[in-house]
Amino acid sequence: MSMRRIRSLIDGINTSDGAGVSLKRIIGTSELNMLDPFLLLDEFGSDDPEEYIAGFPPHPHRGIETVTYMINGNFKHKDSAGNEGYLTDGSVQWMTAGRGVVHSEMPEQNEGLMRGFQLWLNLPKEKKMMDPSYKDIGSDDIPSVGFNGGLVKVISGEYRSVIGPGRPQTEVMYLDIHMDKDSSIDIPIKDGWNAFIYVYEGQIKTDINVSKGKLAVLETDGTFSCNAEINGSKYILGAGQPIREPVVRGGPFVMNTKEEIMQAFDDYHSGKMG
Repeated sequence: MSMRRIRSLIDGINTSDGAGVSLKRIIGTSELNMLDPFLLLDEFGSDDPEEYIAGFPPHPHRGIETVTYMINGNFKHKDSAGNEGYLTDGSVQWMTAGRGVVHSEMPEQNEGLMRGFQLWLNLPKEKKMMDPSYKDIGSDDIPSVGFNGGLVKVISGEYRSVIGPGRPQTEVMYLDIHMDKDSSIDIPIKDGWNAFIYVYEGQIKTDINVSKGKLAVLETDGTFSCNAEINGSKYILGAGQPIREPVVRGGPFVMNTKEEIMQAFDDYHSGKMG
């Protein structure tokens, strides 16, 4: 069994988005623009309401899927397709923007900890103009697989024959792994897939140490193996089949050409996204 080693470590940058929500952007920066099919990874986390209370008022998307994983806190989703949903501790919101949708994500709390991740997945050209869709995934609907010294929450993809409830339009694995000190794990990943881990608590060791707040880009072949260096270590793992198509960004829109981006802005301003 070959081990999937670490290719690079990424720090990310502190920034804000929405109406001033403080966050850390890890994928989608000059340091790591994308990791096909992953376009963006944000971590938000604060117990200061001033850093999250303004939320994310109505804004559009086209050509992508957004996956919001709430570790702690309460958010309300509402979109132009008529969907409403609530994010609570441990739940996931999976939205396929497709040809276009306008949505908002607003906090349903005035105090306490708000913490989680938002991941953007690219859509292949033939699916960029599909109908938008939305799915709430409650924490009880996310299966966990226990192992000696830890557990794996399977949000999307498959681990030890357990399949997660997320249904991406491309092949994607999305796991949340919790480990006690000195425990170890092996996670098979399909050869040729791009993959990353992001440590949000503690520290793990593969061929090198990866501490809290670091994203590790993995090589494209082999099994991912690691040991926990600190009790209560936690990290997310994302892996996916590269789409290998041109990517052109325009704010909340991600298409294949500049002309398609201009059309997306025209459609939004003319009310065609709702």
